[in-house]
Amino acid sequence: MFAKSDVNGPDTNPVYQWLKATIPGDIGWNFTKYLVSKDGQVVKRFEPQETPETIAEALTTLL
Repeated sequence: MFAKSDVNGPDTNPVYQWLKATIPGDIGWNFTKYLVSKDGQVVKRFEPQETPETIAEALTTLL
């Protein structure tokens, strides 16, 4: 069901190609998160050090 996939470089997984096409930049570390709206629009990228509270604030704007 789950397998390791590339998030940077020539073999980047297509999902990450799509995410990074919308909000450019290489993924530098585990736990980079993307917020995607219910209609499939990439809204925001969160770096690993961002807190759950920061993410919660962004989520409430989409609810």
